[in-house]
Parts: sequence; C-alpha cells; structure tokens
Amino acid sequence: MRIRLMSATVFMVLLSGAVPAHADDHWVQPPPAPLSRAMIEDLRRSDPATLTRLMHPQLQLRAAADRARPTSDSPWTPLVKQPTFDAGAMLLLTDGTVMVQDQSTPKPSGSNWWRLTPDKFGDYANGTWSLLAPMPAGYEPLYFASAVLPDGRVIAEGGEYIYNKEAWSGLGAIYDPVKNQWKSVAPPTGMKTASSSIGDAMGLVLANGKFMLSPVYYPSSGFQQILDATTLTWTAAGQNKADSNNDEESQALLQNGDVLTVDIDNRSAPRAAEIFLPKSGIWQSAGNTPAVIYDKSAFEIGPELVRPDGTVLAIGANGHNAIYEPATGTWSPAPAFPRIDGKLYQVADGPGATLPSGDVLVMASPGVYKTPSHFFLFSGSKLTQVADTPNAADLSSFYGMMLVLPTGQVMFNSRYGDIELYTETAKPKAAWAPSITKVATHVVAGHDYVLSGKQLNGLTQGAAYGDDYQSATNYPLIRIVNQTTKHVFYARTYLHSNASIAPGTASTTHFAVPKSIETGASSLVVVANGIASPPVSVTVSSR
Repeated sequence: MRIRLMSATVFMVLLSGAVPAHADDHWVQPPPAPLSRAMIEDLRRSDPATLTRLMHPQLQLRAAADRARPTSDSPWTPLVKQPTFDAGAMLLLTDGTVMVQDQSTPKPSGSNWWRLTPDKFGDYANGTWSLLAPMPAGYEPLYFASAVLPDGRVIAEGGEYIYNKEAWSGLGAIYDPVKNQWKSVAPPTGMKTASSSIGDAMGLVLANGKFMLSPVYYPSSGFQQILDATTLTWTAAGQNKADSNNDEESQALLQNGDVLTVDIDNRSAPRAAEIFLPKSGIWQSAGNTPAVIYDKSAFEIGPELVRPDGTVLAIGANGHNAIYEPATGTWSPAPAFPRIDGKLYQVADGPGATLPSGDVLVMASPGVYKTPSHFFLFSGSKLTQVADTPNAADLSSFYGMMLVLPTGQVMFNSRYGDIELYTETAKPKAAWAPSITKVATHVVAGHDYVLSGKQLNGLTQGAAYGDDYQSATNYPLIRIVNQTTKHVFYARTYLHSNASIAPGTASTTHFAVPKSIETGASSLVVVANGIASPPVSVTVSSR
C-alpha cells in the first residue's frame, strides 16, 4: 500500500481510534474478502492469521497526492466529487440516479446508502451526493443479493457479513425510492436455521419480471425462491439441481429467459453447468465446460456475462474461461488471461461489464484475493489488456464493482477510496438499440404516461460480479433533453411489463415526468444498458 507518513499527532489520534480530519487525506476501510464457507473453515483450521487478515482488513490512510492520475488518453475519468464514505454496492435507479451503499462500520450518519445525481447535462463525473434513508435497524449487509424490480423498488436479501461480521444472514429489505423508505422482508421458510441461509446469494430478475433468489444453502426440493413483489412472500422452485447448494455460483439470464450457472460443488462432475427453466421450475444439464473454471481450493468463480449475440462469457478463477452458445447448447474455450510478471491472472470473485459495443470489460488479479489488478477487454475472440485505474496496484479483483450507466459508461468502484468512469470509443450496432413504437408527443410536468416499444430492456444484463454483488440494468430508462438548454432529465420508469432480453421483445413501461422538468421542445429516448433508442420529438408543458 502507498501509505502517507503520519505526524506524531495523527499517529496518536489513530491509536485513540478517532479519524483525523485532513482535507487532503482519505481514510479507507478495505473490504473483507467474500470467502466461501468451505474456505473459511479450512483457514480456521490451517491458517487463522490469514483468515483474520482477509475478514478484518485494517483501516488505511491514503493521501490525495498518492492517487496517481491516468494519462490524458486514458479511458478512465474520476468523479469530481468522490464519496466521503466507503462506497460499496451500486444500483441504477429508474430515475437515472445511482444508489450507493456505505459499507463502512460504524457510521456517524446512521445511514448506509447515498444517491449520486448526474449534473444538468447528464454527466455523472460531475454528479452530486445526497443521503438516503437508512436500512431497517440491525440490517447492514455486505455481499448480498440485490436487484431493481420492475416496479422500480430495490430488493436486498441476505448478506455474508452484517456490520462487517460473519453472519450468513437470512434478513432482507425492500426500498421504495419514491417514499425514500426501507421495509423489512421476511425470509423464505427455513432461512433462519443453522443449516439454511441466504448469505452471499445470487439474485436476478427473470424475464417474466419476478425476482429469483438463490440462497447459499436451502436443503429442500427447491433451491431457488421466487418473490411475489406485491405480498413480499416466497415460493420455492429449482427442483433437480445437480449439486447440493447455490454457494459461490454466479448466474446469467439468457436471451430465451432461462438461467445459466456453472456448478461449483458438483464433485462427481466438476465441469458441469446447468440451466434453470422458469416455466417448469426445474434445473437441467447445460453440458460441460471445456475445462474446470472455478478455483477448487477457494470454491470461487468470476462473473457470467451475456453479450448482444446471446453468447455467455463465463470468467474463471483458475486461468480458464469459457463461452456458452445457447443456440446449440455447447461450450468452447475462451482466451485465458495472460501471465504478468510470472503470475497467472484470473477472477476469484470480481466484476465485469458488457459494454454498449458488445465488448466485455473485466478486472482480474493474480491468485485468490491477491494484488495487483489489471483490466482487460474481451472482443469475442481476443482478450486485450487496457489501461488501469489509478489505484489498481492496491486492488484484488474482489474489491471492484461495476455498473453500466445510461451514458454508456461503466461506473467502477474500487472500494478503496476512488470511483472512476470507463468510456469506450467503439459504438453499438443499430440493431441492438431499443425502439419506441408508441409514446405521447405532448407531456406535462408531474404527469404519468405509458411507452410501448421493442427491446426496451436491451440484449444483455449489463454488469455482473461472481455471486456476491448484482447490478443488472436490463430495464428501460427514459431520458428527455430540452432542445434549447440541452439540459437532461430522466423520467422515472416503473411497472415494466417484462425484463426479457430476447431480441425484438415487445414491452411497455410507465414513466413519471419530473415536476421540475423544463418546458418546450425536447427529444425523448429509451435507454437500456447504456444504449439509447432513436429519439422521438416531444413537447413538454407545465399543464
């Protein structure tokens, strides 16, 4: 770590447990590692000192002068106003703002979520922060299931850590962005027992719009839980899963509506993959990966990322990657990460994002939970190293989190005191864009409308991360730009008719025109995963 030398006064304050207030300093709590239960138990027996280091990293002091900036031709741009808190999980709300967790403990504010609002021109780099409502008392999760639901609310379930202490929680909560209010969600039946837990679960919104939770351990005939968002109750699904649990498994929503996973705990078939069929609620074989792609000692794997052509890039944690072709149900090898300074790079938990161009941006590091990190682009046939973020040398892949913004940029959170925006130069194909088939051409500030179109959810899920964090953006946002001022407004969307990423899917969404919107001639587009539809001319009035 690049640690600034401390004065005697600062050193004594640090020993006292207080955090000194220096304008040019930033105190950072590195995140605990998202360890599998198997690895935790192994380290408890064999190496308790390493376990303590991974689960309880020490507070670090970083000075502004230590944060080297990328060159002028770098694709990375820092936020002008970096968060004053330890930024964690990020979710894109349907009004175009970004909801970011404060993962530090304890917090003087008593809250653990903030909102980043882009500036009046829609620029997130110049965005501003505001405090959101706190989660229910006693629930502050780290490494948990999350999703933005079709009604616009945010669901959070489980947590490997609560208040940064190992918990394998069965708690959950749902957030209403209109009311700025959290509400507790009762766990599925059996989720509070010692042998059953939600923990660091996967969560995703199925093509039919229902949220599917994959608890770490669920010893019954159903390994998945489907949420009724109206009653906040659960229904078991996922019969016939070949391995015994969902622990550490990443998932991808396919364009046909099925869900793909690579098994982590299938001892008799270590290369096995499976497909969940939502219509029947059962799992079936998805064949075998060309090689084992998870780390057998840590039971970790990287993200699974859908590309616009429907194929899935499954990132491995042992030097092997694979590509799944849903049309044929077959697997093929993907390019491996290179050796750098003699070290083989891989992703034992970590982020990736499908860019608007169809390329995939991935963060990788050598070994499990080790530094440094580097960034790569997968083009479909090649894996190419790209520029690093300023503090990549201090990071392991599990630190990073990604989110695809409506600008087409990727918001990268190092969870080490720095948030950067990645901007690519390549453009998406026109056929990948959403299209509008029906919308009012005259809208009134403060009123709600319905928009119809095709491919409103895009063709991918956006970003992904192993099993410990989800930030999918396969839902429509509506951006309105005033033609005179060029100011950007997002109309909050809600009640999307589906979450399908199948090509040409017809769907609808409701949207609420902001009360503060400027009147006059404007253009309106639908954006999904950073790709905008062709614009429609609209007139905005105050009544």
